[in-house]
Amino acid sequence: MDNWRKHGISPARMARVREKMKQPAVKERLKALTEGLTKQDLQDRAKVRSLVLTVSRMLKEPLTPDEENLLVDYVLAQRIDPRNKLHLLRLWAMFH
Repeated sequence: MDNWRKHGISPARMARVREKMKQPAVKERLKALTEGLTKQDLQDRAKVRSLVLTVSRMLKEPLTPDEENLLVDYVLAQRIDPRNKLHLLRLWAMFH
């Protein structure tokens, strides 16, 4: 079972997000948005919430407050270090 499902994220939403992220323009905007993020940034609930909301608007994927909280909790649980190549490969695989 995919880890994101364990966190209550909808398979339909994940499929839509994956398709949207394949668009080169979207990919570039996301790269620009996440450039310079640190592991500490991705463990800060307020910063992660802001990122989730920004990406939601960018992808035109509106979120309910419950979905927003699920996504924030999911990102925090991943303990992502953007400077760790293994973490980046796992993230890339999640969306492709």
